[in-house]
Amino acid sequence: MGTDNSRAIVDNNARAPEIAEIGRRAAEAQERLKHVAATATSSDGAVTVTVNTSGALQQVSFGPRAEEISRSALAAAVVATAHRAQAQAAQQLKSIMAPVIGENSDAMHFLEEQIPTPEVPEEQQPPAPEPRQFFNREDDAPPPPRPPAPPAPPASGMRHPAPPPTRPSRPQRPPADPSDDDDYYNGGSILGRRN
Repeated sequence: MGTDNSRAIVDNNARAPEIAEIGRRAAEAQERLKHVAATATSSDGAVTVTVNTSGALQQVSFGPRAEEISRSALAAAVVATAHRAQAQAAQQLKSIMAPVIGENSDAMHFLEEQIPTPEVPEEQQPPAPEPRQFFNREDDAPPPPRPPAPPAPPASGMRHPAPPPTRPSRPQRPPADPSDDDDYYNGGSILGRRN
């Protein structure tokens, strides 16, 4: 029994530098993982997306082209760009962990199963910009039709002036109600009162 213990102690002492190196690589990997971020930009520059190690969105920004494309095209560009950024983050994660756990190790295969590389859809070119729509579309509407031309003057050569347009008559004020106790204005307007 004493020989087994001394063999284990000698074995551990021989592996001490290897264990220390693994610890150093693990600490380095842990520090690098804190700062992993992947950023991708759509091919037309409308969207830029940044994700963290786990692929969660950290930042989304829009370029000038975002104002020129439809909302559905912009949404598709955000999703496609986020998938590309997530794929980059997954690659960074694997490259950081490879020195610690080995590129073809069971641990790397397990890691790849836990963080599968997202499917990156091909980025579709958005259709030509749609005209901007406004609530008030008067500028785009055709002009109103012209009023008909006035009738030709009578053939006799004598012109008769057109009658002036008639104004509707003003409605009559109802007579003052004698039971009304408002004697001050006598049923009339305050503006028409004279002293």
